[in-house]
Amino acid sequence: MKRVLSISTLYPNAARPRFGTFVARSLEALQRETQWDVTVINPIGLPPIRFGHYSELGDAARGGTEHGVMVHRPTFPLLPKLGGRINPRLIARSILPLVRKLHAEAPFDMVDAQFFYPDGPAAADIAKELRLPFSIKARGADIHYWGAKSYANRIMREAADDAAGLLSVCEALAQDMAAICLPSGKTTIHYTGLDRDLFRPLNHTKLRERLASELGVDLQGDAPILATVGALIERKGQALVIEALRDLPGARLLLVGKGEDEAALKALATEGGLADRVHFLGLLDHKMLPLVLSAADVMVLPSASEGLANAWVEALACGTPIVITDAGGAREVVTDPAAGTIVERDAASIASGVRQVLDRPADRQGTAAMADRFDWRVNGRMLGEYFDRLLAEREGAAGSV
Repeated sequence: MKRVLSISTLYPNAARPRFGTFVARSLEALQRETQWDVTVINPIGLPPIRFGHYSELGDAARGGTEHGVMVHRPTFPLLPKLGGRINPRLIARSILPLVRKLHAEAPFDMVDAQFFYPDGPAAADIAKELRLPFSIKARGADIHYWGAKSYANRIMREAADDAAGLLSVCEALAQDMAAICLPSGKTTIHYTGLDRDLFRPLNHTKLRERLASELGVDLQGDAPILATVGALIERKGQALVIEALRDLPGARLLLVGKGEDEAALKALATEGGLADRVHFLGLLDHKMLPLVLSAADVMVLPSASEGLANAWVEALACGTPIVITDAGGAREVVTDPAAGTIVERDAASIASGVRQVLDRPADRQGTAAMADRFDWRVNGRMLGEYFDRLLAEREGAAGSV
C-alpha cells in the first residue's frame, strides 16, 4: 500500500457535517478503490477566545476512523476575517509535529492538498519538510476568491511551481487557473463523483405528500417546485431565485442550506409577498436530498462563480433538469437540453429559463443519463492513477540523474 497524507480545511466534522462532504467522498473512494492508504489532516482554526460557532468547532476537533479513513483534527490559531494572509503558515506550523509523528510511524509517499488556499501552500511546506512530492486540487472559490488577492496569489503560484501536479474539477476552472499564472502544463482534470445508489430518480407522484409531511411545508396541488441547493450566501444567488418567483405564478421554492444571508433572504421573501411560497429547509440529512431533488421540477442555482457544483450533478442524477448561470464548468455539464439550460444572472433570465425547462416534456430518465459519467468509484480510481503517475514521474526523474 502506498500512503498519502491529505491536508484539507474543507472536510465534514461534527459541528459542520455537510461542509466539504465531496472531499470526504473522494478520499473515501480513493481508500476503497485503489492501493492507496489515506490519512486526512483536517485543521480547524480557532480564535484565542471561542465564541458562537467556534465553540462548536472546538468541540468537533476530534479525530478517528471515519468511513474507513483515518482523520485527525488538530487546531491552529485563527484571527477571524484577518488571518487570511498568515493561515497557510499557521496551519503548517501547527500540524507539523503531528505529521512528523505519523510519518515516523508509517512513512507517507505523497502529500495532497484538497483546496488551493490555504491548504496548498501549507501542504507545500509540509512536503518540503518530509521531502515528498505533493499535489494541489482547485475547486472554484479558492481560485476565484483567493487567487484575486495579491498576497494569496503569490504564495499559490510558489506552491504550484513546486508541486508535482495540480488538479482541477473542470476544464473551465483549469483555464481560470492559467489566467492567474498557475502552471497549466501541470493541471489534470478530475471531475466530481456521485453516489449513484443514493442519487437517482425516485417515485415522483408521492414525493410531494411525503415532503410536505416530513418537512412541514405546503406542497399541495400541481404548482411547479423549484429547489436551490447551496450555502445561503450572495455568491450562490438565492435572492435572484426569490425575485424570479414573481414571474412564476404559483411556483414554490425549496431552499436547502444555511448561511449568513438567511435572515436577509427571509426578509426579501416577506417584503415581496412570497413568504408562503419560499421554504427554508436548512441543512438536510444527505439521504433526504434525493427526495427533495426528485420532487422538484427544476433545480435553480445562479452562482456568480463555481468550479463544478455537486448540486448540479446530484440534481441531474435525480432526473431533475437544472437552470444555472455560465459559471465554472456549467457548459461541461449542460451539454444537452435534457440537462436544462444556462441563463444570465438576473431574475428575469432565471424566470425565463425555468419556464423554458417546464415547457419541455419531462424525461426524467433522459435527464438522469446526463450524470452517468459522474461516479465516486471512478473518481477514486482516477485519483489513484494520478498519484501513481506523479510517483512514477518522480522516480523516473531521480533515475535519470
